[in-house]
Amino acid sequence: EVQLVESGGDTVPPGGSLRLACTTSGFTFDEYAVGWFRQAPGKEREVVACISNNDGSTYFADSVRGRFAISGDNFKNTVYLQMNYLKPEDTAVYYCAASQMIAMWRCNSYGRTASRYGSWGQGTLVTVAS
Repeated sequence: EVQLVESGGDTVPPGGSLRLACTTSGFTFDEYAVGWFRQAPGKEREVVACISNNDGSTYFADSVRGRFAISGDNFKNTVYLQMNYLKPEDTAVYYCAASQMIAMWRCNSYGRTASRYGSWGQGTLVTVAS
């Protein structure tokens, strides 16, 4: 059974940093891609970042590029989202999701769409406020 568990959400002031972790189990880590999505109150879920665990290729949404980083630890089967220079508009529930990479699957194409992911975590809340 594929399982994903997010952790690391907290309340931080603007300009602060947080590192989220997505701990996975139930699948061969380097055969999957992991994406981070977020959903703010009253808004649709949006992609934040994605990493292909077989080659480390990544994708970032324009709104976070240059501030966020994504990395995978194949020994711990965990994907991290390092968030720096946080803004109030980054406030949301953050979810990680996993998808087996088949055929033409790429983070910067299929990985941008929530429906491409078959397994999701329960989410972790990030609040950016003074």
